[in-house]
Amino acid sequence: MSVFLKANWENIVMANYEIAPAILEKYLPKGIELDLYNGKAYVSLVGFMFKNTKIFNVPIFKFGTFEEINLRFYVSRKVGNKIRRGVVFINETVPYKAVAWLANALYKEHYTTIPTRHHWDYTNEHKEIKYEWRVNKKWNSIELVAEKEKKVMVKNSFESFIFEHYYGYTKYNKTTTQEYQIAHPSWLINEITDYKIDCDFEMMYGNDFAVLDQTQPTSIFLAEGSAIEINWKRHKI
Repeated sequence: MSVFLKANWENIVMANYEIAPAILEKYLPKGIELDLYNGKAYVSLVGFMFKNTKIFNVPIFKFGTFEEINLRFYVSRKVGNKIRRGVVFINETVPYKAVAWLANALYKEHYTTIPTRHHWDYTNEHKEIKYEWRVNKKWNSIELVAEKEKKVMVKNSFESFIFEHYYGYTKYNKTTTQEYQIAHPSWLINEITDYKIDCDFEMMYGNDFAVLDQTQPTSIFLAEGSAIEINWKRHKI
């Protein structure tokens, strides 16, 4: 199977919010179910860096390194006796129109283009990671301080639930869902010591997610990241 996209995903920040399942129902692609953790549904505000991006193994140079900000939730699909655990994106934001156009044109994704920037600062013991994106002349942000020491995720922990979903699902239309696979190793994580989030969820993601403006995250995680691959072929279900 040919690989459509290769890249490095680095310093992946996940701020995780409990949310009423009813809010997410209308965003569910056909044939897909919500994936709950201890009976609760979650959405994650995500910030990370795309680096060294290649399309069909060809570097895209000028557009190959950029920040992505997205809002996603967690789903599953039963195939035979196996469960495929994946994510659905409410919105994905990048700074380059060409990148957004390609993803939307080829795969009917939900990319938008707005200014983004980031700041990383490392000391001997800590990492300071900040991602920013501008909406209506206001810079939103997610930032944290984390221990520099890397740790393995505990199996069946909340961290592993959030990070270890290896399929993506897109609502192609009312009757068709696209499924694609994301390949990467299990990521190492860093313990968070402090964080700050300044996000206008209603402005960014619409009225359905205005509730998050008055909601504190259940948790916030940082993963080191790795090289990733996304397959070209998408299955319609």
